[in-house]
Amino acid sequence: MNVIRHTLEKLQDPTNILEGNRYEFIIHIEVEEDDELYMENGVYIKLIYAELPQESRIVQYHVYEEITNNPLDFELEDDELAELKDFCRSQVQ
Repeated sequence: MNVIRHTLEKLQDPTNILEGNRYEFIIHIEVEEDDELYMENGVYIKLIYAELPQESRIVQYHVYEEITNNPLDFELEDDELAELKDFCRSQVQ
């Protein structure tokens, strides 16, 4: 999975209930044609990343088709999630 481009926004918690910082990422990825995630229009992932004192993690994510913005019913594999987590960590530090 190759990141083509991304956006990052720090989310505000007006209630101060949530611990740590939350970030919303929109990550446009390049997927090889033989991958089940491949879509002709392209694919992007919208996710919430939590930066916590004890451990940072991806709180939630959704996969979308480019252009149509239709959600796709895909779950990413553990190694793909680990790669995304590392990417997010590197962007917020």
